[in-house]
Amino acid sequence: MLKLNQVNTHIGGLHIIQDVSLNIEKGEFVALLGSNGAGKTTLFRTIAGVLKPKTGSIELDGVAIDKLPVHKIVEMGLVLCPQGRQLFPELSVQKNLLLGAFPLRGDKTRIQKNLDKVYDLFPILRERTFQQAGTFSGGEQQMLAIARALMGEPRLLLLDEPSMGLAPLIVKQIGEVIENINHEMDTTVFLSEQNANMALNITDRGYVLESGRCTLEGPCDELKKDEKVRKAYIGA
Repeated sequence: MLKLNQVNTHIGGLHIIQDVSLNIEKGEFVALLGSNGAGKTTLFRTIAGVLKPKTGSIELDGVAIDKLPVHKIVEMGLVLCPQGRQLFPELSVQKNLLLGAFPLRGDKTRIQKNLDKVYDLFPILRERTFQQAGTFSGGEQQMLAIARALMGEPRLLLLDEPSMGLAPLIVKQIGEVIENINHEMDTTVFLSEQNANMALNITDRGYVLESGRCTLEGPCDELKKDEKVRKAYIGA
């Protein structure tokens, strides 16, 4: 479904992403592990079209997307839920969600159907439909950010550090929701996480990114047993 071949991304003269190649099949739940500064966010922004690779190729369902504008990539079914939530704090829950429905503009029936879906997934958002997003707790804002991404009906959802800054109980709840999105909503998920313990417990397969390079990949059961992964990311 997603294929990266020798992707290189530069920012301000710095070579951030270096020769990254990876594949994700339809329906998979894949983790991208790495410490702060490893390049995970840059890689996700490159896949989503926010940044353009200097060299290499990115394909979605066999179609090259590395030169397409962001909105065209979204319309093809690839949606990024960004690091740090990046909500519109002065707007209501409903208005934030409707902004996420950009690919469906004009189709009121589908938009309402998707609103009902995300409200069922996150009941607290239904209760606070008209509340300003900026008044929410960190966990509630993350729920809203994920819900906004789902409003665009993604076939491939990129989730960038959804557990960042959240309490352990909330992290567990977010993890369960993401599993549900993958299993019950027929959505392929690519999850970027520093919290390797959480990520490896809910995903099928993973890649490890170090200093902009993919240094390790494999099934999550194997990565959890890898001594290097345990020492660097799990703390055991």
